[in-house]
Amino acid sequence: MSESNLSGSLWLVATPIGNLSDFSPRGKEVLSNVDQVACEDTRVTKKLLNSLSLEVPLISYREENERKKSIELADLIEGGKKIALLSDAGYPAISDPGFRLVRECRKRGLSVNPIPGANAALTALACSGLPTHQFLYLGFLPKKSVGAEKLLKKWENFEGSIVLYESKYRIEKTLTSISNVLGGDRLVCLCKEITKIHESFNLGPVSKLLEKINTLNNRGEFTIVIGPTGYHL
Repeated sequence: MSESNLSGSLWLVATPIGNLSDFSPRGKEVLSNVDQVACEDTRVTKKLLNSLSLEVPLISYREENERKKSIELADLIEGGKKIALLSDAGYPAISDPGFRLVRECRKRGLSVNPIPGANAALTALACSGLPTHQFLYLGFLPKKSVGAEKLLKKWENFEGSIVLYESKYRIEKTLTSISNVLGGDRLVCLCKEITKIHESFNLGPVSKLLEKINTLNNRGEFTIVIGPTGYHL
């Protein structure tokens, strides 16, 4: 059955993490046939829709209104509407709003459909040069250093790689926590602006990355990949 024939459904549509050319043809087909698009920032999604020459009604669905909007959107889906959920970048519900809406749809037995695509965590891991046989995704660490270091300590001896997200405002603080807990010689790959013009992958001991953090491009968010204890290139 084609996407255009499916009614009363939620579509989780992955969006590019930088380069708009990475958006999938199937994603465009879905957006061409849904009734509404729920998204974090309507301005960001409008830019994507313009690049695809599409016009679809937008609904703001963000962390601040997620609880209320999840019920409202599920009601619309239950009533027969086709809703696409988009993040500003990457995959909905992965360190972005979406979990509550998916859960509500599952509770009601409503259709939830994936449109795969770009994901910063997996892309960074694959390009890092650090082990990929198993990995742990922790998203954003707690904002307070005590909480961040407690969580890192818990996974200190994890035998695979650890993947984190961090903002440009807290990257130095987070690298310091990694160094304090895991040691300055722990191998880390610091990934930035993935798929964009200023894309960079900096791999080395976390102590060395801390020394040059202020010289790196400070746009957007960082993805951090931490290698296992004792791992060397």
